[in-house]
Amino acid sequence: MATVLTRPEQREQRFVLNDVSWAAYEALLADHVDRSVPHFTFDQGVLEIVSPSFTHEECNRTLALIVEVYAEEMDIDICNAGSTTFRREEWQRGFEPDSCFYIQNAGRIRGKAQIDPKVDPPPDLVIETDISHYSLDKLPIFAQFGIPEVWRYDGEKILIYSLAGGGYVEGEESVVLPGLTAGDLSRFLEEGKSSPRTAWLRGLREWIRGQKGS
Repeated sequence: MATVLTRPEQREQRFVLNDVSWAAYEALLADHVDRSVPHFTFDQGVLEIVSPSFTHEECNRTLALIVEVYAEEMDIDICNAGSTTFRREEWQRGFEPDSCFYIQNAGRIRGKAQIDPKVDPPPDLVIETDISHYSLDKLPIFAQFGIPEVWRYDGEKILIYSLAGGGYVEGEESVVLPGLTAGDLSRFLEEGKSSPRTAWLRGLREWIRGQKGS
């Protein structure tokens, strides 16, 4: 049975199907290889299919840009893995993040044509935009894959989760990108929605340079 969850004002659709086999999940991934949408999450027989809205994508790309600019200004080596598919059949789990980055492990995966979760490290940071509040709880999936940090935007603010003891704890400051706080991210995200992009970027860079010099 499928459940369709829609927020009309945001034009985002989430389809949740139960009792889906791993083979069916793999077939869907094969049919949509190298396509940016929809996004698939598989959790032990439950499949979520998401067609992102404009608001969803705008927030996701703004947060990803903050990571890119912060890393550039702070001279931090990163690798943007976007919405790469990560899956492990033995766990019966797979996901495609809105955005993800390798930071501490950037050098280990640079130059690879494909990432194999069985042998390669997980991304250091995953960004999830959940403005509909109807999505699957992906934190247990991320924890099993060993993702150190998750940023989740709930439509109002950014929440930062750090992996500890097999689960996530909410914190105020990023561990993988020290100096960035949930408050900073929330503020710049909101400003990015209403400000001209070039002016917003200048302000972001000036703030980062000020943090670097302090």
